[in-house]
Amino acid sequence: MSKKFRIGIIGCGGIANGKHMPALAKQPNAEMVAFCDIVVDRAHEAAKKYGAPEARVYSDYRELLNDGSIDVVHVCTPNDAHADVSIAALEAGKNVLCEKPMAKTAADARRMVEAAKRTGKTLSIGYQNRYRADSQYLKKVCENGDLGEIYYAKAHAIRRRAVPTWGVFLDEEKQGGGPLIDIGTHALDLTLWMMNNYEPKVVLGQAFHKLSSRENAANAWGSWDPKKFTVEDSAFGMIVMKNGATIVLESSWAINMLETGEAKCTLCGTEGGADMQDGLRINGERHSRLHMEKIQLDAKGVDFYDGKKDSPADFEARQWLQALENGTQPTVTPEQACVVSEILEAIYESSKTGKAVYFD
Repeated sequence: MSKKFRIGIIGCGGIANGKHMPALAKQPNAEMVAFCDIVVDRAHEAAKKYGAPEARVYSDYRELLNDGSIDVVHVCTPNDAHADVSIAALEAGKNVLCEKPMAKTAADARRMVEAAKRTGKTLSIGYQNRYRADSQYLKKVCENGDLGEIYYAKAHAIRRRAVPTWGVFLDEEKQGGGPLIDIGTHALDLTLWMMNNYEPKVVLGQAFHKLSSRENAANAWGSWDPKKFTVEDSAFGMIVMKNGATIVLESSWAINMLETGEAKCTLCGTEGGADMQDGLRINGERHSRLHMEKIQLDAKGVDFYDGKKDSPADFEARQWLQALENGTQPTVTPEQACVVSEILEAIYESSKTGKAVYFD
């Protein structure tokens, strides 16, 4: 690639350090030249670790956006700031990769779609689970028509006891919700993408606050503070698409269930089915017999090498920059991500009202 992209990072917390910046650092055509965080020490630390020699540090994202030499901005803020920061970046002439979910509300997500169209800049959302080896293989299976018409699916995002106790994850005002908007969003995105179906008709859902009030609860990252746990601990939804296809979405940070798994889907089609519960499994009927095959996704040629060179985050960063370089559409389009946000919001609304939510 000939172009070197000058990138600004807005929000230098956990997701920036855990995914965006390490992945960008591996890309030969990426140069991180600006870092912004309301906790300016975090921005300084990020610049020291990942920045170009002349990298600048800001506490106000608007000042970063005034730098006309920046081509690309990665938005890694809490959910409630995704829309305003992304829209401002697009209007400042930057291409934007915004961390998932697209926005705190569906209305904000729609504003982001409109801003990308109006400015002509490229906007994508950080659904990196599309780039896993099993996801990439299953997408090819679906596109080839091997499963036939996919008319039923499950989107899985279940943790038995793994409530994130840091940052603002438990703050409904900042995040807009709990496991549904945090990890359920990945499972739903993956499922809709596999089905290539973005036309919901009606949604019915229920969110629960059953375990969040417990003191000294068992948890992967230590007990949570019940007083700060203002989001749901579990949420479930049923989505019926306009063509009749039906999706069941399950999400939880804390539930008494042994069958766990995040960002996975189960697909049922007229010619076959697939699931990610024990590796990637494809099932169907052949010569009047049922069959199941487990897909080998690693090299298995030698003991010390499994064939995996890139993480999903690395793959995401590379394809994002390739799309910008080539002027092509990114893997995750804003229109697709907006539908995810609209469905998630419908599940929350249905839970509050006790009624199904219909789409036009």
